[in-house]
Amino acid sequence: MANINRSLGKSIFLDKFGDYPINRVLDFLVVFNAFDYSIVDIAKNSGVGYSTLKILMKELIKNKIVIKSRIVGKSKMFKLNNENPFMKRFIQFYWDITNEVSLSKNVHLKKIELTA
Repeated sequence: MANINRSLGKSIFLDKFGDYPINRVLDFLVVFNAFDYSIVDIAKNSGVGYSTLKILMKELIKNKIVIKSRIVGKSKMFKLNNENPFMKRFIQFYWDITNEVSLSKNVHLKKIELTA
């Protein structure tokens, strides 16, 4: 899988809240939360350096934002902690912001089409 940010472009969340490593990681994990990922996969797909992600993961695990889901061979797999009330609210916030901005852009585009 190539870097998701390059393939899909910059997300609305990153555009509004800044293209920082922690935001990239959360962006990737929220959008692709159906699966669990190794640290290497998260680094590659979020566009964050491996060593930076190792530092971030310590804090994310400590704060129960990310949990270890299983071990595959020598790889530890991680995913968002969907049981954490804070993360439930964050995920809802993420999609609310994304939907609000995308809907406002679509309304704006439709207005332009009608006047043209």
